[in-house]
Parts: sequence; structure tokens; C-alpha cells
Amino acid sequence: MPHRCFAGIVWVMPAIFVVTLLAEEESPKTDEDQTPVAAAPNLPTKTLGGREFWGDVAHFYGWRIQRNVLTKHYRLIDGDDVRHAWGTREQCQAKLDEIKRERKLPRMSGEGVLLVHGIIRSSKSMAAYRPPLERAGFQVFPFDYPSTRVDLDTAAEYLHEVIESLDGIERLHIVAHSMGGVVARTYRARHHDERLTRLVLVGSPQKGAELADLMRGNANLVFKTIFGPAGQQLVTDSGGFLKKLPTPDIDFAVIAGGHPPSGFNPLIPGDDDGIVSLESTRLPGAADFLFVEELHLALNRNETVHKATVRFLQTGKFREAGDPQPIPRE
Repeated sequence: MPHRCFAGIVWVMPAIFVVTLLAEEESPKTDEDQTPVAAAPNLPTKTLGGREFWGDVAHFYGWRIQRNVLTKHYRLIDGDDVRHAWGTREQCQAKLDEIKRERKLPRMSGEGVLLVHGIIRSSKSMAAYRPPLERAGFQVFPFDYPSTRVDLDTAAEYLHEVIESLDGIERLHIVAHSMGGVVARTYRARHHDERLTRLVLVGSPQKGAELADLMRGNANLVFKTIFGPAGQQLVTDSGGFLKKLPTPDIDFAVIAGGHPPSGFNPLIPGDDDGIVSLESTRLPGAADFLFVEELHLALNRNETVHKATVRFLQTGKFREAGDPQPIPRE
């Protein structure tokens, strides 16, 4: 009987997790642009900005070119998520170039921050970082990628395309939540843009997610269907994807949530934020570490997290007073 009860918990967890994740955002399956290209007129149309079927490939201020992970066609959307063009990438770029000329938009410049969301989320989940970052003088680029439709290498290539498109930005940082931190690390392991300077990992399972261990395998098709290829790579196996990622060769820091001493989730050993264990966030080599008593999803809305993030990007440490708390290399 106990075995059956535990198995039931493991099967139910993905559904509970998904309901929690999507409670604050529209479902990704309600995105309007799943119609084949030839079946829809190329007119300005309000969208949801891209959820699980779209990935950004270029940014210009608030404008974004996105690629559909299923149909492979592209669209151009503005900062209000209104679609202005669709078709090939060249067609969308041509429309963006036309808009630049008509509106006399200047070349981008200054210091930029890319916001990278976690699995089953969208850039909307990172929106609370934007005001404090902009007040500090940063150009902010909310990045969307199809987190449940592609593996981590493919997600990192979407990020690479966007970074390459940021012509004029002289210095660049990344703030990444949850699996977004793994995407950022994967990008840095494959590409070396010299502008990338600092990385903040927020609630990120850098050593794997125990929940992925519990819910993986052929027996749990719910997990495989909902979380996709990338979710399967978040296991804690000693020979798995995460173990093979090198330590970032740029200045990086870690923010973790939890509830001492035993965390929020009884299925995760030790302290945890409900989704990720405290131990998994502690990536050796970090220049600074900050613990916040907070749930996983709420970390992105936490004012202490925002202030610490801005301070680290500016100064290389989280705290205004006192010494950094680095995580020693192993």
C-alpha cells in the first residue's frame, strides 16, 4: 500500500506543478498564431507574445522576430505583442528595417540585460525585474523560447541568435530563473560573445532537479509530454547533461529560495524552494551567494532579489555592506 501511495504522488506531481506554473499566465496553447502561414492575412494582429510554440531569434529595443517551433515560419511583434509581419525571416527583417527607417529609430547602445525564463514559463514571468533594471540604466531584453518543445542545446541556440542580433549593445548580462540558468550556461559553453560580462542564476537547478528524478522514465508519460526534452535533461545523474557543463567562465552569482530547515516540499531532501533544492542551486565558482526565504516562482517578484540582482550587475556583489559569500570551487 505505501508503494502504491508513493507512486500515486509521483504521477500527480507533474499535474500539480503545471497548474501552479500556469496559474498566473494564459495557457501556452491559447497562442493565436498556430494557423499555417498561407491561411492568414499579413495584418497587424494582437498576440500573446509567444509561449511554448515560439522562440525569439532577434531583438531590437521592444521589437522581436520569433520562429515557430512547429511550422518554422517567423513573425515580427512589437513591445505590445502585436504582430506586424509573418513569413520568412528575411521578410520579417525587411519589415523591421522599414519600421526603423520610417520611425527614425536609432541604433541600440549601452549596457543590456537578457531575462531568461524557466520551463513552462514565458518572459512575462520575468517582468518584475524590468523596472529596477531600467531605473539602473540597463536596456532590458525579455527572452522567450519554447522551453517544453526543444532540448537544452536547441534552447541555447535561440539565445545565441538573439545575442548576435543585439548590434550596438556594448556590454551584456543575463538574469536567468530556474531552467533558464541551465540554458544560459549551455549557451556560454557553446559560444563566447566577449560582451557577456555577468550572470545571475535565480532558483536554478545547476546540479539537477530531484523532482525530475522522481517523475522521469517511460512509466511517466505525463512528465515526458508536459516537460519535453529539456525537462528530461534536468535529472541528477552523474553522467547526465548537467554534469558535463563547464563552470561559466564569466562572473556569476547564485540566488536561492527555501524555508529552513526542511524546505517547502517533502519530496525534496533538505531545504528547498518547493521545486529546486538549495544544494542544487549552489554552483561552485560563484562570486556571491544569497539565500531568500521564498518559494520558487515568487523569487522573480521578490524585491530583495531585484535589488541584489541590480547590485551584482553593477558591482559584482549582492550586498551593499559586508563581504561577498562566494561558493568555493570543488
